[in-house]
Amino acid sequence: MALAYDAATQFVAVALKRSRIDGYGVFAGETIPPGTKLGLLTGASITVAEARRRAQEGRRLMLVELSPSRAIDASRSHDAMRFTNHSCQPNARIQVEDGEISFFALRAIAPGEEITVDYGVTHHEGRLACRCGAVGCRGAL
Repeated sequence: MALAYDAATQFVAVALKRSRIDGYGVFAGETIPPGTKLGLLTGASITVAEARRRAQEGRRLMLVELSPSRAIDASRSHDAMRFTNHSCQPNARIQVEDGEISFFALRAIAPGEEITVDYGVTHHEGRLACRCGAVGCRGAL
């Protein structure tokens, strides 16, 4: 069991385990109320141009754009939230504010439920098949 940051309690219990969506995922270790700050994501600051170059390499990405010119590569981060998978019907959202990347619950999340976000527009430019399995899945990232 890992712990992710929450402003009210300081920590939300999460577990990292195999995901039916892709690789590993982050799963709620306890009931999480809507609006709860789930955790933070940190990593190496890189240019968006470098992020796009890395996307072309075809390896697993953990990138979040902070601005039109800067991105964070969380590939070597120790934050549990770096394993948050995409869903077309997410239960959480990413918020980028003042250079900080935070995750918030959109609705109540049950213990054992995988925490997911909508990646939105990605560096994959629609070339990566979406495997979220949600009703109404867009089919690609």
